[in-house]
Amino acid sequence: MESETKALSNKSALPLVLGFMGFWANGDNYAAAPLLPSIAADLGISISRAGLTVTAYMLSFGLFTILFGPLSDKFGKGRVIKTAAFGTSLFSILGGLSFNFESLVLFRAMNGMFGAGIFPVTMALIGSEFGDRERQGALAKVMGLGFLGGASATVIGGTLAQVGSWRTVYILYGIAELVLSFFVLRLVPNGTIAKDKFNLFKSYGMAFKNHRLVLLVSILFGVGFSVFGTFSYSGFYAQSITHLPIILVGLIVAAFGIGTVTSSKFISVFQARLGLKQLPCAGLIGFASLLALVLATTFVQIAVPLLVIGFYGFGLAFVIIQSTAAMTAQGLLPGLRGTVMSMVSFAMFVGGGIGTTVNGLIIASGYIRFMYAIAAVLIFSVALCLWRILKRIQLEKTSK
Repeated sequence: MESETKALSNKSALPLVLGFMGFWANGDNYAAAPLLPSIAADLGISISRAGLTVTAYMLSFGLFTILFGPLSDKFGKGRVIKTAAFGTSLFSILGGLSFNFESLVLFRAMNGMFGAGIFPVTMALIGSEFGDRERQGALAKVMGLGFLGGASATVIGGTLAQVGSWRTVYILYGIAELVLSFFVLRLVPNGTIAKDKFNLFKSYGMAFKNHRLVLLVSILFGVGFSVFGTFSYSGFYAQSITHLPIILVGLIVAAFGIGTVTSSKFISVFQARLGLKQLPCAGLIGFASLLALVLATTFVQIAVPLLVIGFYGFGLAFVIIQSTAAMTAQGLLPGLRGTVMSMVSFAMFVGGGIGTTVNGLIIASGYIRFMYAIAAVLIFSVALCLWRILKRIQLEKTSK
């Protein structure tokens, strides 16, 4: 009886512990933005060259996202998460202790590599550990804390850099990740080791044979484009309208993260009252929120509340849509949840990369508000497409 109670307690703590691990690991990347000037000054390099440290992290993260999902299906999701948690904490600390530009690029690339083994695999583990009723709420909690870490990283990174230096930021993020790694080591189950030999191509071959999964993952490209493709410019967007200091701008943008966290509270209500209709409703919330961000450029007198409401609603809608999509994708291939989540993450990563490039061109052309106008149309379209896919899946299950 005591062992069962302990197991239930550990299970209920999983989303919180893994969510906070995602908070620091995700923030570790986004905290780099306000640090580039001080990195450049300290190491005697240009801003553009300092920016290569961010590129090294992102490229490594994107590449190894493809590998860690299938690895987790073979060797157990918990084992991969534990290794990744200690790895990312170690290389974050080493990044703060870098002795030159080349060592910083290497440590950030290694940090990105291990970071790729946390978020997608965590989503897969939550999917396998929780039942149908609890799963989406648990996924939303993990996602919410992870994206809150990204949204608040500018404030945390900027504040720590002012108190200490850019090295302080990486070291303290690494220490926070290291502390959480011990909780992860204790609470996260290792998972089972599959009998089949590890074969990366076979895993993805099976996934790509599922045409509905491929369609679902392809649609998530639009989520990456609209969310990640705009997030990098959110601080610049808010500052260009309000002309507030970067710390206050960071607090405005952090409303996105607060929206992602509170989404887990709304999901159970939406599920009970709306069922599948929660998707078009989330699409409407996302559309209206992004429209508020567009209108902030016109109604400058009330720009701050419009921005806060807009970022909050955008974060709320994003997690409802994304957690539903992740849960559905895993259900299409439950034996390869890790591989599925790698596909989901990679699609969003590519969408975010292309979105960042396109939005950069939009900003350069002087039509910055179009960035969120495009995102509004995309997020609503994605929500409707996912709704139609889920309705078909539900009808097929009913007819069998």
